[in-house]
Amino acid sequence: MPFLSFSHFRRNRGARRITVRPLPTPMRRFSFILVLFLAVAPFDAAFAQLAGTGDFHIAWEVKNRFRLFRNEADFLRLVTADHGDGVLAAERRLETDSDGQGWARDVVDNLCLDNYGALVPTCQRDGVNENYLAPVDHPIGVRVSGPIQQDATCVWSFDDGQNPVKQASVPCGQEVKLRVPTNRTTVATVDIPLGDGTAQRVVQEIAVRDVLIAGLGDSIAAGEGNPDRAVELDGGFCFKRFLRQGGSQYYRPSRAGYDDDRSCESGPSTPAAARDWARDGARWMSPACHRSLYSYQVRTTLALAIEQPHIAVTLIPLACTGATIGAGMFDGQLSDDCPWVVGIDSCSGTSPAQLGELKDVMAALHRQAPNRNLDMMLLTVGANDVNFAGLVANVIVDATTERILLKEGGAIASVADSQKALDNDLPDAFSQLRIALKPYVGGNLERVVFVSYANPAMQAEGKPCTGSRDGLDVHPAFGADTERLRTTTQFVESKFLPKIKALATCDGNKVCRDPTTERMTFVDGHQAAFERHGMCVRATSDPEFDRNCFSTTGESFQTDPNVAPDNPMACGEPPSNYRPYAPRGRWIRTANDSYFTAMTYPEGMPAVLKPSDIHDALWGIGSAVYGGAVHPTAEGYAAIADAALPAVRGLLGLMAPPAVQSAPLPPPTDPGTPAAASAPTTVAPLPAPAPTPGAAPPKAP
Repeated sequence: MPFLSFSHFRRNRGARRITVRPLPTPMRRFSFILVLFLAVAPFDAAFAQLAGTGDFHIAWEVKNRFRLFRNEADFLRLVTADHGDGVLAAERRLETDSDGQGWARDVVDNLCLDNYGALVPTCQRDGVNENYLAPVDHPIGVRVSGPIQQDATCVWSFDDGQNPVKQASVPCGQEVKLRVPTNRTTVATVDIPLGDGTAQRVVQEIAVRDVLIAGLGDSIAAGEGNPDRAVELDGGFCFKRFLRQGGSQYYRPSRAGYDDDRSCESGPSTPAAARDWARDGARWMSPACHRSLYSYQVRTTLALAIEQPHIAVTLIPLACTGATIGAGMFDGQLSDDCPWVVGIDSCSGTSPAQLGELKDVMAALHRQAPNRNLDMMLLTVGANDVNFAGLVANVIVDATTERILLKEGGAIASVADSQKALDNDLPDAFSQLRIALKPYVGGNLERVVFVSYANPAMQAEGKPCTGSRDGLDVHPAFGADTERLRTTTQFVESKFLPKIKALATCDGNKVCRDPTTERMTFVDGHQAAFERHGMCVRATSDPEFDRNCFSTTGESFQTDPNVAPDNPMACGEPPSNYRPYAPRGRWIRTANDSYFTAMTYPEGMPAVLKPSDIHDALWGIGSAVYGGAVHPTAEGYAAIADAALPAVRGLLGLMAPPAVQSAPLPPPTDPGTPAAASAPTTVAPLPAPAPTPGAAPPKAP
């Protein structure tokens, strides 16, 4: 039985209790009866165990309160995995329960998004069409908590001060489901028989708070490295190299389902083969931006919805892999993938500017709800402005031919190049970003939570990874150079991360014009943990495939051309045994991980880096890194979400739920008898003081 936080069922300050005279029979008040068809769900067993407290109160919660999800069943799966011990702990449970295949694979097709990853104006959630940005009401469930009498029937009424009072008579041990209006307090009243001919009345004010949060930024904000449905691999596939003599081709695992020619001997693949290959790729909630449900922005807001039962969370996800402040935030950028896997064969190859998208979304919102604004924003950006991808390529591309060609294409950058951009370009770009964001957060950037990066190449505190081919031998040209790795790690640790913090927090002379309104809320509490979980870290608890098949010396793949087409792994295991979402010692995707999880090549690339064919040498290099090499795993993003969540709570004025309870729950006092969920109920309301319409909602706990 999953642990349930007491915050869901604690007594509310707005509740009132009154003991009243014996209940009249329904026939005596038949002329006052109102009929209401309310869904009556079986009382949760765990809730029943909490009821024997010697007191009654009304417990209520918003249903399916992470509004990006269409189906409550998907939300409840995440609730079940949450034991009050953090997002990372919940992610590990989900990874184990899914046998390392990931929970998001079952959810990604049921979001309030279209196939391109854009929000839909009207979303059918649990059978009801809702305006995603400006819902008129919210689904809730209410229950009686306390030592209810066996077979007792409770009389409920719900008054929002504007619509007719809703009433229902149901077994006291069951939940009542209804929808309550947005921006209005509903007064819930329940009369509970006490078994001695009297009844106790409990009154509770219910007001749903719908928080609106935008997520913007680059690949770390988007969740790069973690497609919602990972690519499936099977057999071997031939890639060419730039070399013209020995070693000019090699085999790596192929996409499962691809039935065309997998060799390099038949010339370029046909357009039909290329379409077949594309349709067998990984699935993302936003293909063009590699936006994922595993991102820290989704996991943070989802965790907020799970732990806070009286709010709804409406997320506007806009982050995009590859974004810089210029190309991505202010202007459009080149895309990663088209939505081939859902049957769409063409796309523009570009993604719109995130600030432009946000402007359009807020304009659409204000046409319907003029007074609704963003409550806060999540942001991570700046790494691409110093060409972090070029730094990574500089470290891991070791072969001379590939280094020369990639450098000519602008895909390799030195530490000196990045330092120059950090000093000369990023501060001005960040200043312009501050100006652009202010109007969306009421003129105060404190409501922007800037979540920083983690150093991806650490193996222990103060100890960087060493150069090797470990985790990089998916391409023959890859291998981390020790000196380049050391200098890059030092640059990230001592130059880049401090500079990003100074820009976000206005720390330093002339960084901000007005620090009191331009200082962002800064999060970097995850960085210390990442120092023990860099891309070179291995653990005895790593998945069996990793331990058996990923060689520490760069000998993971079959080199015999007679064997490799069918069995590309040197260990002899099928590549399908890889588990993309299993717990690991490393929280950073290696190039091997990237290939086995996403294996993709960006659609929008400069002409000089455009592959001519899926067997092309450029495709081979790109497919090893562009799916998220040197980006966090799902565990890593969950750890970042754990660090961001306290800052989000603080800005929204919400309290953390109580700590995990270790004591066993008391046995239920009365399991109750389930009633038909669709049965109509008739009640005769008891005399009671009239509720005050439009009463102020209770303060958030």
